[in-house]
Amino acid sequence: MKLTELKIDQASVIGFIGTGIMGESMAGHLLAAGYKVNVYNRTKSRADNLVSRGAVWQDTPQLVAEQSDVIITMLGYPADVEEVYFGEAGLLQNVKPNRLLIDMTTSSPSLAKRIEQEASERGLAAVDAPVSGGDIGAKEARLSIMAGGTEEAFEAALPLFLLMGKNIVHQGAAGSGQFTKMCNQIAIASNMIGVSEALAYAKRAGLEQSKVLKSIEAGAAGSWSLSNLGPRIINGDFAPGFYVKHFMKDIKIAIESADELGLPLPGLALARSLYEQVIANGEENNGTQALYKVIFGE
Repeated sequence: MKLTELKIDQASVIGFIGTGIMGESMAGHLLAAGYKVNVYNRTKSRADNLVSRGAVWQDTPQLVAEQSDVIITMLGYPADVEEVYFGEAGLLQNVKPNRLLIDMTTSSPSLAKRIEQEASERGLAAVDAPVSGGDIGAKEARLSIMAGGTEEAFEAALPLFLLMGKNIVHQGAAGSGQFTKMCNQIAIASNMIGVSEALAYAKRAGLEQSKVLKSIEAGAAGSWSLSNLGPRIINGDFAPGFYVKHFMKDIKIAIESADELGLPLPGLALARSLYEQVIANGEENNGTQALYKVIFGE
């Protein structure tokens, strides 16, 4: 559909569902830009800070849908996305025509395609726009945003994306954003093994890990995970910038998608087995850097 009647400006009302570690910061940037923002989160207290800054609490996703021009979702799992969009009190049943739906959850490509198809049939537009950059990227409004959907829908969403991210790419048709995010997670999974092994090796060799990090992060071994999560590992900080449980969800989605494509991913399979050990150790609510504990044997 062509969004000829929808113009996102300061008068637009933005609905934001899912105000967790990243969602709170993302919605906060919209508030700071002067938008009226309706918010809903399963745990209401997680939205208290946004409400104190001027966001309007809504008791259900249905109310968000009914009272917003654009609805952004940032949820935990594909099952949450399916319920919020397809449930009887969900978005697709209750949003007004000629509105824009943006799912920024990391979810399955097939679900993104279903949402876009149903939205189109109801006179709506939908964009799948998962992000990368973790809690730091969300706080600093420099997320990488990978978008799938029509060109018209992407252009309509772009003013909002520019408030939340820096590297914003329209990847193609519906589902393309989610496919791209799976590429991102596949690369991160093996990289986290390398980061954890390198720092564990440095420790066991009697080196000062911070000095090792200074040497290797500027060279060919450099990566976002090494520079941002390496210091947390060294400082014993395993608090979540991105939950292990959510990363495991992403790994499973990527493996299922790769199986559908007939593509074996041995590195990702190894990462899954290692993160299963992390979860078995009770670390599912820590950050992905908790993999180091399994590698080093803590």
